[in-house]
Amino acid sequence: MSPRRSYDQYCSAARALDTVGDRWTLLIVRELLAGPRRYTDLHADLPGVSTDVLASRLKDMERDGLATRRRLPPPGAAYVYELTPRGSALLPVLQALGAWGGPLLAERRPTDAVRAHWFALPLLRSLAEVGEGLVQVHLDEGEFHLRVGIGEPVYGDGPAPRTPDAWLTLDAGTCMEVTAGSLTLREAARQGRMTVTGEGPIAKALL
Repeated sequence: MSPRRSYDQYCSAARALDTVGDRWTLLIVRELLAGPRRYTDLHADLPGVSTDVLASRLKDMERDGLATRRRLPPPGAAYVYELTPRGSALLPVLQALGAWGGPLLAERRPTDAVRAHWFALPLLRSLAEVGEGLVQVHLDEGEFHLRVGIGEPVYGDGPAPRTPDAWLTLDAGTCMEVTAGSLTLREAARQGRMTVTGEGPIAKALL
């Protein structure tokens, strides 16, 4: 394992960047906020990262106390990576970065990859202003669920593990506008750009 590079500055921001400032580290955190993930799943959802770099970043994250590696019990018997409490504490950092970077999401470039769950954190931030509950989100690119104010992991791919408090159906373009701050979820629902169903407080607030 290579020694960690440092800015050698006695500054909390510099120390934080010593740990999470390397390319891909925060995006790995984004993926692990969904809960334990296998190496192959991480590699599939981080298009562009090489296997060597991903392995190196995961080792760095283990060393720095951001993630751990464990073996699933049979019949899974695979190794998974998951965030430590220290790693999970980066959620508001990623949300702040996402809010700052939202206006940069102009027209999608032909080379841009996309995964449905990449919209999870921006929607989580917007939904937190509306209420709490389990929310199922459907996009053309796929579906995922969010746990808004009700624990970890904060999101997950596919159907929710129980009956959601709200179902949201919208397209990636609407999500991009919500992420950029030019559209609220209530406005999207009012304009018919998002379908909302359910009996929970979030559904009622959006309707």
